[in-house]
Amino acid sequence: MKIAVSFDNGNIFKHVGDTKEFKVYEVENGMITRTEVLESVGKGRGMVVDFLTQHSCEVLICNEICSGAKGAVQETGARVFGAVTGDADASVEAFLRGELKDGDTVVCNHD
Repeated sequence: MKIAVSFDNGNIFKHVGDTKEFKVYEVENGMITRTEVLESVGKGRGMVVDFLTQHSCEVLICNEICSGAKGAVQETGARVFGAVTGDADASVEAFLRGELKDGDTVVCNHD
């Protein structure tokens, strides 16, 4: 499984559509086996969907995501965990322990 986190200097970036980087975690048997910080290209929901599809990510962890982007990501089959703040690595560990709740999304003011 691959998990993408909107990323900025070790933390979750505020708005996923504006993120310049994602940290991608590869997980096998509930353990992180590899991480890589990758640049995003562009902005908005199209960039997010393209990134997740290109890198075969099944989970997106972010802070703010507009409802249109959330829906577009979910249409790819990926799960979205929004309203997550703080340390990116800790958020993935929380996901792996089953402590992140699907649907806790902060929706920004635009679509």
